[in-house]
Amino acid sequence: MQEAVQPVSTDVSFISNHFPKYKIGANDQIIEAKEDPELPSMKDIVAKETAQLLEQQKRLSVRDLASKFEKGLAAATKLSEEAKFREVASLDRHVLLKKLRDVLESLKGRVAGRNKDDVEEAISMVEALAVQLTHREGELLQEKTELKKLASFLKQASEDAKKVVEDERAFARAEIESARAAVQRVEQALQEQEQISKSSVEQDVEELLKEVQEARRIKMLHQPSKVMDMEHELHALRLQLAEKSIYSLQLRKELERCKRLEKSEPHLYELDGSETLGSDLRIIPCEESAPDILKCSIQWFRVLSEGGTMELITGATKSVYAPEPFDVGRYLQAEIVSNDQRITLATTGPIDPAAGLGSYVEALVRKPDTEFNVVVTQMNGRDHPSHSIHVFHVGKMKIKLCKGKITKAKEPYSTSMQLCGVRGGGNAVSQALFWQAKKGISFTLAFESERERNAAIMLARRFAFDCNIMLAGPGDRAPLRIQ
Repeated sequence: MQEAVQPVSTDVSFISNHFPKYKIGANDQIIEAKEDPELPSMKDIVAKETAQLLEQQKRLSVRDLASKFEKGLAAATKLSEEAKFREVASLDRHVLLKKLRDVLESLKGRVAGRNKDDVEEAISMVEALAVQLTHREGELLQEKTELKKLASFLKQASEDAKKVVEDERAFARAEIESARAAVQRVEQALQEQEQISKSSVEQDVEELLKEVQEARRIKMLHQPSKVMDMEHELHALRLQLAEKSIYSLQLRKELERCKRLEKSEPHLYELDGSETLGSDLRIIPCEESAPDILKCSIQWFRVLSEGGTMELITGATKSVYAPEPFDVGRYLQAEIVSNDQRITLATTGPIDPAAGLGSYVEALVRKPDTEFNVVVTQMNGRDHPSHSIHVFHVGKMKIKLCKGKITKAKEPYSTSMQLCGVRGGGNAVSQALFWQAKKGISFTLAFESERERNAAIMLARRFAFDCNIMLAGPGDRAPLRIQ
């Protein structure tokens, strides 16, 4: 019996290393035993992913949609490869079943009795298995066709998504360039608008100032009594302020004397005069034993703060010195040397500005040229015998000195020009100034009042500063602040 059974051909290939396990169910149907729990097929997974993609298409970005389609295409490709593998496996199963049936048929003719019945039952099971395999092949073919359609759809969708991504990128680049151009246009328009508005504001301010000046002039014409009352009241307030300043200065000097008495320091000289712009400071002796001041060597200094660095005032070597606008806010100090003895005198506080001088100069700044009546006391360092009236013109670009229609000097602002208060002493030192028009030409001018002199100095320095020129006196260090 064992010799009658022919061996199975060796060219048969098996999918697994053991024969499949089958069971006979109702109506003699062959049921394949399933050991592992049923898992979803690749077709179901792809269908589920496709449905989710279709549902999320409205809220996914173009880039995410393209990524999803690429993943679906990869899954479809994998499923197609798996279908090919299943097709090859199905062919191998058909060959195996055919050879198995041939072996059973040859075995059926050689056996009898119960063994023959067993062989026939095995043949029927093989035939049933072949029918079931054929049915599954049909399903596999249908699944393969659907997978091809799905793969084609996903491939086309992936290409469309890539195209949409490229279109969106190009559109985004165009939008960015358009936005940049729009921003540049807006910035340029804003700059132009700012320039226009700035010029219009300056023009409006100038017109408003003119209107205010005209309104003040009309008001003064129609209300002269009120203006005069205000001027008288302002004059009274200035007198009260001057009295208070003098009284305060006297108290400070008395305090300094008390301090010196406590320290037993010699008190030979002291500074006399109001420590304000427009006055003059004089060195006077306090004791009869004090050396003659005319025989002493004197030098005046500016000090930024009490005990600070001293700045030499060139030419200020007399016992009288009139503070000028540069001295406002600074301490003044005088050094007296006599018989190898050095005595230092200093103001009790910084020099105070003249009341109302700042507003007066601001009113003069609006004029292109301001005239001051002066008398020439010296020319090029020599006394001038004539005391006739001259006109000192302070303009925005130049300074001019005239006598009637004759021009004595006319020079634009330059680095060689010098202008400051007179530092060489004299009776009316607080009303005089020194002007060097250029190298080799200089004048000493006496004004009608201290206010006119200081206003001329401040106005000339203001116009020179607008021309990038620091107008100062001999030896003054630049840059100096403009009062």
